[in-house]
Amino acid sequence: MSRSSKKGPYVNVRLLNKIKNLQPGDKTVIKVWDRACSITPEMVGFTLGVHNGKTHLPVYIVENMVGHRLGEFAATRKFVSHGGKIAKAQATDTKAKK
Repeated sequence: MSRSSKKGPYVNVRLLNKIKNLQPGDKTVIKVWDRACSITPEMVGFTLGVHNGKTHLPVYIVENMVGHRLGEFAATRKFVSHGGKIAKAQATDTKAKK
């Protein structure tokens, strides 16, 4: 369920203050645990390290991301592959062909 339009988007004030203190074009990565925070136009052009539960994934903010949440750009699940004998045989066949 989305947030009430009367309240407006949720933005972490401490994160905005950190971004405002940076110079434009600064390459430092700001670590962020707040995945529910909405992306605002002030964040465009900076790199944020969004926590995925294990590590901080660097996310470069561009204009098309404004209005979305930070957590949308840092996946929390890692797909390895489906196992089994057939999958292993197919993997070795493709490696042998290359």
